[in-house]
Formats: sequence, C-alpha cells, structure tokens
Amino acid sequence: MSYATETSVISPQVVPFYRAIPRLLKDPVAELARMGAEASGQVVRVDLGPFRPYLVSHPDHVQQVLTAEWNNFAREGMFWRPVRRLTGKGILREGAEWTDARKILQPLFTAKYTATLAEDMADAIAERVLELDVHAWTGQPIDAADQMTAIINQAIVKVLFGGRISRDTAERLAPEFATCATSIAFRLLFPFIPYSIRVPGDRAYMRATNNIDEIVYPLIEQARREGARSGKADLIAVLLMAREQQDGRVDLEQVRDDLVSMYATATETTAMSLTWLWAVLNDHPDVSARLHEEIDDVVGQEPVRPEHVPRLSYLHTVLQELLRLYPAGWLIPRQAVTDTEIGGVRIKAGSQVLISPYTTHRLPEFWDRPLEFDPGRWAGDGATPKHRYAFFPFGAGPHSCLGQNLFRIEAPLVIANLLSKYRLVQTNPQPLTALPGASARPKQQIMLRLVPIERNPQT
Repeated sequence: MSYATETSVISPQVVPFYRAIPRLLKDPVAELARMGAEASGQVVRVDLGPFRPYLVSHPDHVQQVLTAEWNNFAREGMFWRPVRRLTGKGILREGAEWTDARKILQPLFTAKYTATLAEDMADAIAERVLELDVHAWTGQPIDAADQMTAIINQAIVKVLFGGRISRDTAERLAPEFATCATSIAFRLLFPFIPYSIRVPGDRAYMRATNNIDEIVYPLIEQARREGARSGKADLIAVLLMAREQQDGRVDLEQVRDDLVSMYATATETTAMSLTWLWAVLNDHPDVSARLHEEIDDVVGQEPVRPEHVPRLSYLHTVLQELLRLYPAGWLIPRQAVTDTEIGGVRIKAGSQVLISPYTTHRLPEFWDRPLEFDPGRWAGDGATPKHRYAFFPFGAGPHSCLGQNLFRIEAPLVIANLLSKYRLVQTNPQPLTALPGASARPKQQIMLRLVPIERNPQT
C-alpha cells in the first residue's frame, strides 16, 4: 500500500503563529485535537515561530509513521529531550540501545508472563484498597490521582520488583515520578527554548530526578550484592543479569535507565487512566449503575480474583471507551530521518512529526459522536473501530508500549475491588482539562467520597 498520495504534492493546512500560541497556552491537549478535527484528519503544520511541527492524525498516516515506515520516523528531536533527562538511554531510545533493552524487557511484559503475575497482583490491590476503609468510615474524601497511584505502585512493587522496594520507598518514589511527569509541560509546548534558559518546571524536574537517583541507585547496588532471589524473577535482578551477560560487566547507569523507564511505564498509564474514570462515572450515572450491577453479579461479596476479569464484559467496554477519550500517552513525537511524504505533504528530513491518540480518537470521520462517552460503541459489531489505526492508546508498531498487558490486568482488578466495596462520589465536580505532561492527567484535583455498599447478610 502506498501512503503518500499518488497525485500532485499538496500543501499542509497551517495554523498560524498568532492563532497557535494562544490556543496551545489555553488548553494544549484539547486544542491540538481540535486542530486535527478542523483539518478532517489531514496533515497540519503548527506555526510556533522558530519551530513548525507537523500534526499527523489520519489513521492512514498514523499507520505509515508508526508501523509501515517506522524506521524513517525516529524517536529523536527536541520533544524527546525533556523525557530523556529522566529516562536516559534504553527502551525509549533508538538503534542498538532500544533493541538491547527491548530484547531484555519484552519477556517480562508478554501476555503469557503477566498472566502469571495476576494472583499476586490481585492480592496486592485488595490489600491496598482495604486500607481505604478508614476514609469510608470518617467520610474524609480522597484525592483520586494520589490514591490510584498508590494502589498501582503497591501492586507493581510486589509483582515486578519482588519486594526489593519497600512500601516506604515506593511511596517516596511515586510523587517524584509525578513531579517529573507534570513539570515538563512547558518544555513540551516550547521545546525549542534552549536549556541554558530556565523555564517553569525546570527546577522541580531536576530536583525530582535527583531524588529518584538517590533512591534507585542504592536499590540496584543492594540487588547486585544479594543476587537473584528464589521464585519469580524480579525486574532489577533480570536487568543486572542480562546487562552483565551482554557486556561482561554491569553498567549501573544503564540499569538505572532501564529500571526508571519501566517503573514509569508500568505505573503511569494505569494510574492516570483510572484517575479520569471517576470523574467520567460521576458525569454518567447510568454507566456507573450498570458497572456496579455487573460487578455485584460477577464478584458479589467474594474477594476479587483474576478469574472474575474475563466475565466483566461491560467493564471491558468502559475501559475501552476510557482509553479512547483519555489515552494517557497523548503525544507520540517522531523525527523524519529522510525526505518523505505523508498524505501528499512533503516532509523534509529532520522535521518533527506529532501523533496524538487524543486527537485521532476524536476524529468525527472515524467515530460517531466522538466527544461523547459511550461504552456501548464497543459492544457487538462496534467492538472493532472503522480503521485499525483509529484507536491506538498504547501506540503501535515496534515501539508500542510494553505495559499494555499489565494494564489489562491491573485496571479491571482495581475497579472491581473499589466498586465491589464502595460507591465513589465526586465531591468537587467541575469541567476538567488535561495537563500536557509525560501523560495526560487531569489538571484539576478529583476528590472522592467513599460510601460503603450495604448488603443484606447472607443466610
């Protein structure tokens, strides 16, 4: 299939500087999506003055960049600089560094292997959710983002790190990663600003990165002294052994980069998606009621176990729709390696290309009522989108997110645990905007009151 047009070369639609800057300063994630919709998914050039990236949102063009011609669109350029100040070299790089890291890490994130973690993950999630009872008894609201992150962190620490990271350490790590994810917003919007110039968020980002290093490096050193533990292989031990076998020595900085990248991958997507969920359910009481009904029918008063998950069919459609409207990985930057064409538009080597699932998932050409939250669109014949690349919440192609199989286990277990025990009532309903960091998280706090579900005693 040819992805460049076979007719004459065309010019992209251009969003001029005087319109692009105010729009992106106001609400960058949503405005980028509107730019794609206004162009009916055709290539858009966004004029930011000295920097003019191409917004690519049509599914055909997404397929070209992420899959068909992925070698010609590298994860390089100024959009990657803010992220790599934290993640360094490894799974988020290109070339040999990425190939080596993917070879080491992929076996730990296959559907088959993650299924073996499900029982331990269910236990960890249930244990952490049980601690929320104190908030239900006192009526004290919880911060959705903080609590979703805490629950996911505890589960990941148990199943991926084999207990090498204590709960106290994990709770110290979580806010530092959150700071890194949010404080790069200005750099993402204006990536052309030299790093010699301080911009909002720089100090917070570097402070959080240094704090992460002070926690992570001692964990690696300890794991190296202790060697592999019995039972399931933990992530740190696997990285140490693989890197030593590969290079004949252990590059602690490389192990640190691998570890930080995967910790973020395994926690951020699920925690942020679940944060959006509670505001969505508050706005759609009919969806919430049906979800409660299904979980009550399938789980009842039993502990939530992995075998319940396949039977929660409505929950699956809710998660699909949540990922459509609120994909955590909202921006996928690429840099053209050689001169090429996308949709008939000439793209010179070195040009920045921006793909946004948040944008493509809202194109009216491929989604009926694109801004409406409707889990029913994923039932029956609607379970398959109109185009394979109209829905790609975890990316696509060789660089697709390794953590997606974990998400398919983590997210249903968390939701089923919470909704089998409580009704979650948002105490501060308000319009939400997405903060454009490493993930798209709500800019506003979402506060929830936990109301225990009363059941008749079993006879």
